[in-house]
Amino acid sequence: MSHPRAEHIGSLKRPDVLLQKRSDYQLSKCTSAELRACEDACIAEIVRLQLDLGFEVITDGEFRRDIFYAGFYDKLGGLKVVPDPPKYMFQTFNFVQSWPVTHVCTERLKRNSPLYGVDFDFLKQVVGCENTGKIKITMGAPEWYQFRHGKYTYERTAYSSDADYFADVASIYREEIRDLYSRGCRMLQIDDPVLSCFCDPEWRKRMAQAGVDPEQLFQLYLDVYNDCLRDKPRDMTIGLHICRGNVKPDGSRFTRGPYDHIARKLFTTLDFDCYYLEYDDGDSGGFAPIRYLPPNKRVVLGLVSTKTPVLEDPEELRGRISQAAEVIAHGEIPRTKAEALNQLSLSPQCGFASHSRGFTFITHEDMVKKLKLVRAVAHTVWREG
Repeated sequence: MSHPRAEHIGSLKRPDVLLQKRSDYQLSKCTSAELRACEDACIAEIVRLQLDLGFEVITDGEFRRDIFYAGFYDKLGGLKVVPDPPKYMFQTFNFVQSWPVTHVCTERLKRNSPLYGVDFDFLKQVVGCENTGKIKITMGAPEWYQFRHGKYTYERTAYSSDADYFADVASIYREEIRDLYSRGCRMLQIDDPVLSCFCDPEWRKRMAQAGVDPEQLFQLYLDVYNDCLRDKPRDMTIGLHICRGNVKPDGSRFTRGPYDHIARKLFTTLDFDCYYLEYDDGDSGGFAPIRYLPPNKRVVLGLVSTKTPVLEDPEELRGRISQAAEVIAHGEIPRTKAEALNQLSLSPQCGFASHSRGFTFITHEDMVKKLKLVRAVAHTVWREG
């Protein structure tokens, strides 16, 4: 089975002209139409870059978003904006001193219009019919608000329980997936910074302090995901990016710890086709957890860091890919190393701009060098494209 060998996670460095235009819009110095026109032009340029570099997976760089999960919950009916939310609302995020804005569910959630369909249609125009299959849409995780806010996620007049709330969330995901598929989308990626918290002893301790059983909560989230994916089209590839946080100014992570605690269930019970795993440093542990990977799924190894401009050694990257293939080959379901290698791809560990400004110490030129590195190493390993 052929699939892209060189990928990236989705977000790319925004050009200064776009950052300035969005700032102007927020200050009422330009219209929404003027902002949209600037976004369109910048997206066309970043798409050309990806095609010129030879990538088989194309995104809009998340250029229309302020942060990676934007465009989903903020477009739903039933949510109320809460500016400067009080600290007590952030149950498991109680270490956060302030948060500029959040949302609370005051009525049942409704998807009143397409969430990313218009963005996909624009990308189709930019890439052309021959490249439509290369488009990847990224979106945030279904449990994102509930994990942050716990019992403050929704008012009791809207929902009586988490099960009731998540039933509507999953229904909205299914609606959005169906709509994107009908427009021609065949690749979707969900960015999840929550599931990695279950790998981290400190986060698990925070959950317990908030009166939450980590094991029960983890299982709930797995069930929610499978409900979201229940009607997934067979020829649509949907992947899960286990994010470890890429928004702190210094590039440090929000979570640490190997994937061991979640790997078996992650790979064997979830209905995803592929998993984007961050492996750019020692905080994520070794490759042992991917021994649970079934033969019908794949892993995209995030070996190239977006948190430093320093380029990785290509030979070292090739060696790590080989190590990962060995682990899979000798895993729970043995297979040849060639078969295991066929289940792998290469990518940066995370996006280059999870929030719109990205890291100040990573330039556009740094990003291009990293993307070229991913593409070159993938070509030498798999000898494709």
